[in-house]
Amino acid sequence: MPRKLIPALLGLFFSLICIHAAWAQSATIRGVVLDDDDNPIPDVNINVEADGTQTNENGFYEIAVTAERQLTVIFSHISHKNVSVSVRLNDGEDFELNPVMSTQVEQIGEVVVTANRRKAVQGITNISPRTIRLIPGANAGVENLLKSLPGVSSNNELSTQYSVRGGNYDENLVYVNEIEVYRPFLIRSGQQEGLSFINPDLVQNVDFSAGGFQAKYGDKLSSVLDITYKNPVGFGAGLEASLLGGSIYAEGVSPNGKLSGIVGARYRDNSLLVNSQQTETNFRPRFIDAQTYLTYRFSSKFHLNLLGNIALNKYDHVPLTRQTNFGTIADPQALLIFYEGQEEDQFNTYFGAFKANYFPTENLNFRFIGSAFHTTEQEHFDILAQYRLGEVNTNIGDENFGEVEFTEGIGSQLTHARNDLDALIFSAAHKGTWTKDEHQIDWGVRYRREDIRDRIVEWEVIDSAGFSIRPPFPGLGNPQPEAPFTAPLVPFQSVRARNNVVIDRVTGYGQYSRKTLWGNSEIWYNVGVRAQNWNVSGDGLESSSQTVFSPRAQFAIKPDWKRDMLFRISGGLYHQPPFYRELRDSLGTVRPNVKAQQSVHIVAGNDYSFQLWKRPFKLTSEIYYKNLTDVNPYTIENVRIRYRARNNATAYAYGLDMRLNGEFVPGTESWISFGYLKTEENIDNRGDIPRPTDQRLKFAMLFQDYVPRIPDLKMYLNLVYNTGVPGGSPSYADPYQFQNRLPDYRRADLGVSYVFADGKKSYPKGHWLHRFKELSAGVEIFNIFDNVNSITNIWVRDVYTQRQFAVPNFMTRRVFNVKLAARF
Repeated sequence: MPRKLIPALLGLFFSLICIHAAWAQSATIRGVVLDDDDNPIPDVNINVEADGTQTNENGFYEIAVTAERQLTVIFSHISHKNVSVSVRLNDGEDFELNPVMSTQVEQIGEVVVTANRRKAVQGITNISPRTIRLIPGANAGVENLLKSLPGVSSNNELSTQYSVRGGNYDENLVYVNEIEVYRPFLIRSGQQEGLSFINPDLVQNVDFSAGGFQAKYGDKLSSVLDITYKNPVGFGAGLEASLLGGSIYAEGVSPNGKLSGIVGARYRDNSLLVNSQQTETNFRPRFIDAQTYLTYRFSSKFHLNLLGNIALNKYDHVPLTRQTNFGTIADPQALLIFYEGQEEDQFNTYFGAFKANYFPTENLNFRFIGSAFHTTEQEHFDILAQYRLGEVNTNIGDENFGEVEFTEGIGSQLTHARNDLDALIFSAAHKGTWTKDEHQIDWGVRYRREDIRDRIVEWEVIDSAGFSIRPPFPGLGNPQPEAPFTAPLVPFQSVRARNNVVIDRVTGYGQYSRKTLWGNSEIWYNVGVRAQNWNVSGDGLESSSQTVFSPRAQFAIKPDWKRDMLFRISGGLYHQPPFYRELRDSLGTVRPNVKAQQSVHIVAGNDYSFQLWKRPFKLTSEIYYKNLTDVNPYTIENVRIRYRARNNATAYAYGLDMRLNGEFVPGTESWISFGYLKTEENIDNRGDIPRPTDQRLKFAMLFQDYVPRIPDLKMYLNLVYNTGVPGGSPSYADPYQFQNRLPDYRRADLGVSYVFADGKKSYPKGHWLHRFKELSAGVEIFNIFDNVNSITNIWVRDVYTQRQFAVPNFMTRRVFNVKLAARF
């Protein structure tokens, strides 16, 4: 070897050693960036010397850094104060860092830049999970708080279901971490319903859109509730107990930070509420569920999530007696009923889903979702109701004051049901997102199969004054007394059907979003389209296949004004392809050719953010219009919807929603909501009549306060006023002839609690409160003013005049509850 090559080879050898040493001396920093409320913050910039990255939509980040050196990690975000952390890591060390960034409000003239601006341009309302846990309600949770928003209505405090802007309960989408969830099919009353799918203890973020939503969301006509469950960053646990039941949860992260998860269990007993109603009953409800959400991070580019839920709901009901007073002061009436028989219902649901997240680059994200939902439901009852309808003694000095004295109607009603349903729904989906600067493209495709096996056996026999009432079918004239009436006795109502139905669906969507400038004004727009093809088949059914396309668009502008104003408009063509219940008519027959209901929807809105009393406030206003065709008419009985399974109607809805929210009391968020709605339908071209959800006016207030001298003593008020909805009509009656309305719905729930510990307090070791992150105890008063609200009417016949009286079914009265909540 030439002598002059030796120095060169030695130099190369030592260079390679140095390069290898430099390469080996590296470490990794990973974690989740949180805000003051422990919510992950997306799009946070993380910089270490010349390297940098951003947090993803779940607030997670991972960055490689040089080891054996003192480094400064800088976290920055437009809506939060910068955080700087100095670290020195060993070679190969995997360091977890979960910084908390405080909210920063930047004043640009009078313009306020906040973290929720991105959602505001999309017409999305964001709700704090902490507020959800604090606000009282007979059915506390996410849905309880939604009912205080404008455009969202419910006249049933026992139910978690709600209608939005004239739609019904089946027109609302619910997602948990991008996974669509479902509810039982056979529920007919709020007291059967039990627990909502959404467990508030597991919730990290709540977004809600009341209409005009993007193409990436599914095919429903009314609203989207988008829930995000937690990705824990450390150990935590909590419990809650009250006279209505309790809940417990725990969350944690494995030592290497790869596995994180949260699990929760709940138990609910509605006896306290049901026993406040006018029907005396032996009531034994048992509502139990358990949920979990797990995440395993194989690497910074690949995460796997698991969502699981088991809900076991058993409802045993033995009614005894009921007396309902109604009418007027001048003509008081009463219905007295004595019951025999019982009801035994079971609703067991099982849900599981996997979601794989793959991040090939910082700008590209692929999600693959597979889910399965299985429900077995049983509704069995035999109940004999013997009733008296009469006038009430109104003489205050009489010993029989308040009792029925003069009987105007007498009869009995025997109802029977043996309804069983077994449904299996599974789906496989892919979703993707690409972002570059201010551009974003979203796309997705999904296949879903719905396998329904349903048996319906329901009948009702009505006896009035000793005579069995026949259904009013034509061709059954009664020739008595000239000739005997020899037709067989038949029930007044009878439904018998057995259906095995399979529905296969393929859906897809694509959309494009961009944020840019128009002069000095910021604008944002979104355009997209989604499509769905479905095929209905089953035993004894002729296969039917249909396809729909739904183009949608949104536009928002923030003018370069001194006042902080945001204007937006959205709309499109929305379809709701029929689910199983929409295919089944009132006689239990499945009609596979039912079309998708269609709505042309336009929403225009404005957000005005301002300072009042040197505190932040925002006034949100929206006007909307819906023009619906191929409408599938329906009736509502408590919470059960019965469709005609015929697209023989058109409809419209329009209205105004307004909400003022802010710090009415320093340090707390409260709001006032107002809504106006008018919705009518035209069935078989007979003219417009109000739809069952036509609730003209709505006023709601959610208010939080505390005692200034005792700030740990807090008060929460949830107040709702709704004008009455149409009261329905008797069986076989023409709805055009019955346009009476239920009384206005008025309800106020109050909660008072004392906070022993929260995030603002710290106690030394050895103190009994040291282990608690939060601890509170309090009292709740539901329906504090003891208003008598009604949900539906039952119809009773007067034997003398053959008139039918609409007797209201009243809801719960004033109820007291005690509550204890703790978090560790």
